[in-house]
Amino acid sequence: MSNVTLQIGGRSYIVACAEGEEAHVEALGLLIDGKVRDLGTSGHNEVRLLLFAALLLADELHEVRGKGAGAATPAPDHAETLEMLAGRLEKYATSLEG
Repeated sequence: MSNVTLQIGGRSYIVACAEGEEAHVEALGLLIDGKVRDLGTSGHNEVRLLLFAALLLADELHEVRGKGAGAATPAPDHAETLEMLAGRLEKYATSLEG
C-alpha cells in the first residue's frame, strides 16, 4: 500500500492506494477538486461541498454509461477506485457531522 496526499477544496487528505496507482488517484483528486472549485464555497460547509462534487461526478458517470454499448465506459479499476474514494468521503463526512 501507498499513501497519496490529495488537495481538495483547500484541504489536504491522505488516501491509501495500491502501489503504482498513485498518479491515478492524484488525477481523481484533481477531478474532485475541480468540481469543488466549480461549486464555490459560499454558504456550504466542507461535507456539503464534497457531497455535491460527488453527486456531479456520479451524474456524469451515469450519463456516460447511459450512452449505449458503443460509448466509452470507465475501466473497471476506475470504478473501484471511485467507490473506494466515495466510501472514504462518506466516512469523513460522518466523522465531521458527529
